[in-house]
Amino acid sequence: MNDLVRQHTALSESDLEWLHLLVSEWQLLSDLSFADLVLWVPTRDGTRYVSVAQMRPNTGPTSYQDDMVGHLVPRGRRPLLDAALDEGRIVREGDPEWREEVPVRVESIPVRRDGRVLGVIARNTNLLTVRTPSRLELTYLQSASDLAQMIAAGSFPFPGQQVDMDASPRVGDGLIRLDADGVVQYASPNALSAYHRLGLASDLVGHHLGRTTDELAPARGPVDEAMVKLASGYAPRETEVEGSGGVIQLRAIPLKPKGVRIGSLVLCRDVTELRRRERELITKDATIREIHHRVKNNLQTVAALLRLQARRMDSPQGREALNEAVRRVGSIAIVHETLSQNLDERVEFDEIADRVLAMVAEISPGVVACRRTGRFGILDAEVATPLSMVLAEILQNALEHAFAPGEQGRVEVSAVRSGDQPAAKRGEGVRSDARLLITVQDDGVGLPEGFDPQRTGNLGLQIVRTLVEGELGGSFDMVPNPGGGTRVVLDIPVEPQK
Repeated sequence: MNDLVRQHTALSESDLEWLHLLVSEWQLLSDLSFADLVLWVPTRDGTRYVSVAQMRPNTGPTSYQDDMVGHLVPRGRRPLLDAALDEGRIVREGDPEWREEVPVRVESIPVRRDGRVLGVIARNTNLLTVRTPSRLELTYLQSASDLAQMIAAGSFPFPGQQVDMDASPRVGDGLIRLDADGVVQYASPNALSAYHRLGLASDLVGHHLGRTTDELAPARGPVDEAMVKLASGYAPRETEVEGSGGVIQLRAIPLKPKGVRIGSLVLCRDVTELRRRERELITKDATIREIHHRVKNNLQTVAALLRLQARRMDSPQGREALNEAVRRVGSIAIVHETLSQNLDERVEFDEIADRVLAMVAEISPGVVACRRTGRFGILDAEVATPLSMVLAEILQNALEHAFAPGEQGRVEVSAVRSGDQPAAKRGEGVRSDARLLITVQDDGVGLPEGFDPQRTGNLGLQIVRTLVEGELGGSFDMVPNPGGGTRVVLDIPVEPQK
C-alpha cells in the first residue's frame, strides 16, 4: 500500500498512516457486512482511482476471485465511487452487478479524515446465497451500517488504538451488542458460551454486561479502569477477564454513527486453553533454566572438591591431573550457566569462549597473552557444550607445551562462520551447509619431529579428537604455524543462525 499511495496519489504521510489504521481494523467491517472491501484512492491528477488494499470476509462468500490491489480505473467508469468521493456520503443506489454469473450488490463508503475524503471503500456483497437473515445476521448488518457511518464521518478507526488483529477477538469468536446504557441487546452463541465458561448460569440479554462481568470475574490487583465501565463499552478498550472457570478476551467498540454513542459492540473470545498452554510453556522454560542452574552449581561443587583434593596431593603429577579435571568441569559449567539465563537451548558462544580463555589463561598469568578474533555466533547447546571442552583442552595444551616456564608468548583464537543462510532463503528440504572454522595458533616452540595429531598426543588431544569427530561431526588437525609455533584447525557443521 505504501508504494501505491506514494506512486499514484497526493496523500501525505499522515493520511497514509490513517489508511494503515483503517486497514488494520476493516476485517471487522468485512465480516459484519458479509462483503468484500476494496479501498480506492484518487490519483494525483484526479482522473483515475487506484485500489490500494483489499479484504475478503470470513463470514461469507467472496465477490472477487482475483486480487484487485494495484488496479487502475478511470473516473466515470464507476459512478458510485464518484458520488461517494464528491458528495462525501455513503452511496447505495443502483442495481446489483453481475460478475461471472454472480449478482453483487455494490456500495461506496467515503473514508474521511479531518474533514477531507481520502478515498472510498467499495463494499461488494455476493447475493448468490441471500436468504432470510437470522437474528445474528441482522445484528451483524446493523453493526456494519453503524461502523460504515462512522468511517464516513471520520470517527472510525480510533486514533491511537492500533489493533493486532492476530491477537484480538474477531466477529466469529463472539459478538455482544449493547445499548447506550451497557445493557445486552444481543449475544451470539459463541459469546454466550464464553460467559458460561466464566460461570454465568443464565442468558446475557437484558443484563448489564459491565456489572455481570464484574460479578463473574472481579478484578485482581490494580487496573486502568473499573471492570464495570470497561465491559460496558464506553471507550475503545481491550482486556482479559479471568474467572473461576476460564479466561475470556474482550474488545469494546463504541458505536457513534451520528456523533452520539448509541451503544457498543463487544467482541469476545474464549482464550482459556491458550492461556493454560502459555502458562505451561512458562513453567517449562523456568524448569529448564532451573535445571541448568542446578547442574552448573553441582559442577562447581565437583570442581571445588577436586581443587581441595589437588591441594592435599603430594605428587606433582597427580596435582596437575586434578587441576586439569577442574578446568574441564569448569568449561562445562560455563555453558550451563549461560543456558540458565536463556529462554531457549541456544547460546551466544562468544561470551563462553572469552570466559574459557580467561579461565585457561590463569595457568600463566601475565606471561602468555590470549585473545579472540571473529565471532562464533549463536550455537545450539549440544554443540556449545562439547565445543567449550574442546576449546579448553586446545588452549590448555598450547599454554602447557608451547612455551617454557616464564617465557613470553601469544595465543590467538579466531572463528569464521560460512554458509550461514536462513532455511527460508535456502528453500524447503535443502540441507544447511553452515560451518564454523576455528583456528587456535601460538608462536611457541612448534610441534615435535614426526608428531601425528591423529595418532599421538596426551589425554587432552584424545578428548579433542573424540569430541570433534564423534559428537560434533567435524574435523581436527594440528599443523606447524608458518610464522613459528603451532596451528590447530577445527571445522564443524552448525545450525544456521536465525
